[in-house]
Amino acid sequence: MTDVAVVAPEAAASRPSALRRAATALYSRLVIVVPYLWLLFFFLVPFVIVFKISLSQTAISMPPYQPVLGLGEGIAGLFEQLKQLSLDNYVWLTEDALYINAYVSSLVIAGISTFLTLLVGYPIAYGMARAPESLRPTLLMLVILPFWTSFLIRVYAWIGILKPEGLLNQFLLATGIIDQPLIILNTHAAIFIGIVYSYLPFMILPLYSSLEKMDYSLIEAAKDLGCPPISAFWKITFPLSIPGVVAGCLLVFIPAVGEFVIPDLLGGSQTLMIGKTLWNEFFANRDWPVSSAVAVILLLLLVVPIVIFQQSQARAQERDR
Repeated sequence: MTDVAVVAPEAAASRPSALRRAATALYSRLVIVVPYLWLLFFFLVPFVIVFKISLSQTAISMPPYQPVLGLGEGIAGLFEQLKQLSLDNYVWLTEDALYINAYVSSLVIAGISTFLTLLVGYPIAYGMARAPESLRPTLLMLVILPFWTSFLIRVYAWIGILKPEGLLNQFLLATGIIDQPLIILNTHAAIFIGIVYSYLPFMILPLYSSLEKMDYSLIEAAKDLGCPPISAFWKITFPLSIPGVVAGCLLVFIPAVGEFVIPDLLGGSQTLMIGKTLWNEFFANRDWPVSSAVAVILLLLLVVPIVIFQQSQARAQERDR
């Protein structure tokens, strides 16, 4: 009886801890499920809808395509609709040089813009990371401050700066640096300026996060061993900041490829980028199947390399362990 009396309170005491463990396990699973549900409803489902439209044909109706893979006619009707699916829109994209040139031009412009953003953002992030701790929150606020203004208004402001009679040319003419106004607006240079300015915070913040966590005693040790500052930067600082460099480049490159507002307002009508081509197909030509195919290929061009890179990074981390 004594043993039973002793065991019973211990069992009763262990019950709440078991319930707490079960609740903790359930909560951890729910925390993981929420991002997957977000991706399901706001990425996978829209992607499937767009992909389905890309397999249809254009029609004079509303919406302007022939509906496919609908369940209104039952399972038998679904199988009949499967026979009507076509890859003609994707074949059309490979045959028309306009779309190929738009993809190539978008990738080149986005790549150059990302490189320029890295050149501008890295020194800023490095200076913020080496600034006194009391000053860092103020510097972060100054980096984030442009987000408080509408993106469209900020791009329109650059029109007033870069146009022939704009502020930049007025300043250069007043100081005697140039004799006649520079033609910057409606050129690729204006697009680079707009993208670098608009996406610079996306480059600075990941770089700052990596550089702030770095152990700067390694730099001091390298200097004590006679390593020049430039060599110490390329051998210690930059390799340790590569995760921030990769994250910043991805955050700039991905939206820059599909950018529409900046090329349209600063680059002019002659600028060929896939974002403008996509807009024209959707709203000017009202060719939803072709424009959906353009969007699907653009998404694959961006997502597939990222997935491959993440898998290679995961394998590299496993090898390091």
